[in-house]
Amino acid sequence: MGLVASVLRILSSVGSLLTSIGIMTLGGSLLGILLPLNMHAAGLSTETAGLVMAAYFGGMLAGSVYGRRIIGRVGHIRAYAGFGAIVAALILGHGLWLNGAAWAALRFVHGFCGAGLSATLESWLHERSDNRSRGRVLGIYLIIAYAAVIGGQLSVNLWHIESLQGYAVAALLTCLALVPVLLTRIAAPDLSGIEPLGFYALYKASPLAVVGCVASGMMMGTYFGLGALFASDIGLNVLGVSLFTGSVMFGALALQWPIGRLSDRVERRRVLLGVLATVVAVCAVAALAGHEGLGILGLMALGALLGGTASSVYPLATAQAFDHLPRARYVAASGGLLLAYAIGAAIGPASCGRVMAMFGPYAFFGFIGSVAAALALFVAYRMTRRAAVPVAAQEAVVVVPRNSPLAAELDPRTPAASESHRTQ
Repeated sequence: MGLVASVLRILSSVGSLLTSIGIMTLGGSLLGILLPLNMHAAGLSTETAGLVMAAYFGGMLAGSVYGRRIIGRVGHIRAYAGFGAIVAALILGHGLWLNGAAWAALRFVHGFCGAGLSATLESWLHERSDNRSRGRVLGIYLIIAYAAVIGGQLSVNLWHIESLQGYAVAALLTCLALVPVLLTRIAAPDLSGIEPLGFYALYKASPLAVVGCVASGMMMGTYFGLGALFASDIGLNVLGVSLFTGSVMFGALALQWPIGRLSDRVERRRVLLGVLATVVAVCAVAALAGHEGLGILGLMALGALLGGTASSVYPLATAQAFDHLPRARYVAASGGLLLAYAIGAAIGPASCGRVMAMFGPYAFFGFIGSVAAALALFVAYRMTRRAAVPVAAQEAVVVVPRNSPLAAELDPRTPAASESHRTQ
């Protein structure tokens, strides 16, 4: 009963924020699978599709750097409403016409506004939680977010992908996501003084963490940007595409925590090597066997394993950085590592789209496997350059969102910005 009471207390405090996150993520996930399916149906090249999908992460990178300035200038409520309204309009803009260059511009602005929305929501979540509840708030947040991503991907089957209905529903969900927050009296948190640690300082503290976050962004950005396009290219129908992409996210939800717990008990770099070796093996099997040899169930099983292992690279890399930094620098370091992830996420789909255009759809797995293999070599090299941190001295792995630098404020490993929290 103690756990149930604690969860209910948390939900009563941040329920409006978590509801908004769930609805917003549901709409964004629906849009994220509609776009590549429509580009495939319209005959746009894989290279063009990769650039369009990469533009979102470029916008997210810019929004992570500059979005907080807008929030600080106009205030949280106005910024949240403004960002949300722009996103809803952008979603409808996608549905009105299909043009690669126009869609890339819309995706860039969407990424910028998405980072701003995440920053406001995550900073509010931090403000409404205390040291004892931050870990559970983060866990509930992630479960809702992952479930919403899967739900959004599966909901694409409810409408014809080339009609305006799917875009209208995604825009409608974005508008509805604004309501729980705008009708709730929530004091604005203080975002001053939260700046990312510079790349040079981060790299000097932990080269593996920075390279690992860039590689993680390349792998996961490629999945988010081109996973649905790959599934369409190999001949899966809309249901098959959504089952494949959903299986990847289900694996990410199911496997990140046990992998993290394992790395808290075993030398972290060895666990990371094992994770990367699994990614390489999964990609090799998928690329060589093909859909005909695997069937949809086999492809889903490999997708789940790929999602669980590839998505674990970022939290493992982040914990690796924390092993070599003072606790007071964790929030700043998390911001810098998120920017490294965003850089990789922008590079991944743009590069993989070109590779798929040259070598065919199964180059999707070849690209992700190659990134994992290159990172594994770097991990092995770093193991020869620096002694391992004793297992007892390792920082715990915590899975955190990768939407904005403010997500680090929810990480129970980071020191609280303030012990006094406002009440609703």
